[in-house]
Amino acid sequence: MTNTQSTGSTDIRPFRVDIAQGELDDLNERLARTRLPRVTPEENWDYGTPNGYLAETVEYWKDGFDWRAQEARMNAFPHYLTEIEGQTVHFIHVPSAEKTSTPLLLVHSYPGSFADFLDMIGPLTDPVAHGGRAEDAFSVVVPSIPGFGFSTPLVGAGWTMARAAHILDALMRRLGYESYGSHGSDAGAMISRELGLMNPAGYLGMHVLQLFSFPSGDPAEFEKLEPKDYAALEHMRWFQSVGGYNAINASRPQTVAVGIADSPVGQLAWSELFNSFGNGTSLVTRDQILAQVTLYWFTNTQATAGRYHYEEAHAGAEPAINAAPTGVAVFADDFTSIRSLAERDNSNIVHWSEFPDGGHFAAIERPDAVAGDIRAFFATLRAA
Repeated sequence: MTNTQSTGSTDIRPFRVDIAQGELDDLNERLARTRLPRVTPEENWDYGTPNGYLAETVEYWKDGFDWRAQEARMNAFPHYLTEIEGQTVHFIHVPSAEKTSTPLLLVHSYPGSFADFLDMIGPLTDPVAHGGRAEDAFSVVVPSIPGFGFSTPLVGAGWTMARAAHILDALMRRLGYESYGSHGSDAGAMISRELGLMNPAGYLGMHVLQLFSFPSGDPAEFEKLEPKDYAALEHMRWFQSVGGYNAINASRPQTVAVGIADSPVGQLAWSELFNSFGNGTSLVTRDQILAQVTLYWFTNTQATAGRYHYEEAHAGAEPAINAAPTGVAVFADDFTSIRSLAERDNSNIVHWSEFPDGGHFAAIERPDAVAGDIRAFFATLRAA
């Protein structure tokens, strides 16, 4: 990892992803010494990440996965570092050549990273080259959320989604954008909603893959539900039964991070959401998974990434209604946002799309569909 030296707290300085060969060698040595747990009664995902998957993936990680090729993909775009309120913030910034482009903040998932969006940058910044219209161009900023990737070390405590939103708004202002919109999934969707609640000057609106609105217990809410909404509730119930990482991160994130920081295979196993979120429907490839897992390994960021669950669980934030213009893209095998509940918590939903496949990590599974829906949402705002 290389960067030039900062000469002031508001400096923006170039950065390049460049992992030292010694770190790669250490990773391969650790992978060669992998010790897996005792096997489960059956080789499936019921108990968690299975040995068969881990053994096969570790072999490929050692002998087939090309980290240098992943670095080249990342470094195809310009990276930067800056400090905001004492926190190092890493980001990709690709202004569009189109003069009328819309500034767009792309905020990644957990356990994802800025790499979620590498396949979307070209279609968004240069839509004409990808079969689109010049008026649909965006100038994109792709940060690493503080505590993720190269936005480290995480400074102090109290890092909620709202605080991250505040920092990313400051980043857009530092880059000279007086107005902008945002897109996100998972953590990125939550941060986008916090931006909507903040409603900073010039904020255009948010496009997300999820609105995390749940039943309040009011029987009247169920009167509005359609059959597909009950299926969505079943998916929520299923995910709650396998989402133990939420409870662990919300209570003991540092404890679990100890094992993961010392074992790359632990990081791989902990990243099971790439495989299991859609209950067997994931379209994320092995190389895509390993690119994310290896990035977490080299940056040693599981502890600080997981800390957001803890801070949110202890923040005591009161429910609030988001009034910013909101667009939602619902992918078939993701957490399914229920529109009537989403409209209860978000009063200005102006765009809603549903897709027949793709899941929680649609930005890497179906990047063209996500980019196209972002274009459609912001075109709606321009036409209003």
